[in-house]
Amino acid sequence: MIKEIDFYFDFISPYAYLAYKKIQSLPKDIRINYMPILLGGLHNLEGIIAPAFIKPKLKHMINDCLLIAKKNDFDFKWNSKFPLNSLNIMRGYLDISSSNQAQYIKTMFDAYWKDDLDISKEEILIPLLEQCKIDKDIFFKTINDPAIKEKLKNATKNAHEKEVFGAPTFIVNNKIFWGQDRLEFALEEYRKN
Repeated sequence: MIKEIDFYFDFISPYAYLAYKKIQSLPKDIRINYMPILLGGLHNLEGIIAPAFIKPKLKHMINDCLLIAKKNDFDFKWNSKFPLNSLNIMRGYLDISSSNQAQYIKTMFDAYWKDDLDISKEEILIPLLEQCKIDKDIFFKTINDPAIKEKLKNATKNAHEKEVFGAPTFIVNNKIFWGQDRLEFALEEYRKN
């Protein structure tokens, strides 16, 4: 069995973006398995109210993300459209070619958390898809395919069954590490014999 770090993410999560940025600086021999989930669906399954809907939490979350980004020298801007519905872009990830996935993740995360774009809008999404060399007609047809809808539901349900309750979450050797600040602990577990 090949050892890897499962990285549960949703583009809506600023902490998942910050974790993604940290992942980009890891040695290339560390295997990251990107695990898309729908964070809103996960919260519903667990009965959690998202921080975006709790005013004091949201205020401190914004400050926290800005501090983390500054400390790590990440280009980050709190999105003025937060939170948006990430359903279509998460579904989209599940059907694109594996050769396009890395560019898609980078493009969508950067568009939302660096460029302050509303990636839920079709007119904004189309040029982003073009950057990723993804056919927009196929993409918009696919995200409405019942099989893809079910695939994202199942991915989210499977994450919940593994006790994933937020994003980002890392799983290594069946051990859960929750939060962007837990990547180093996930790496320690990954490096164990």
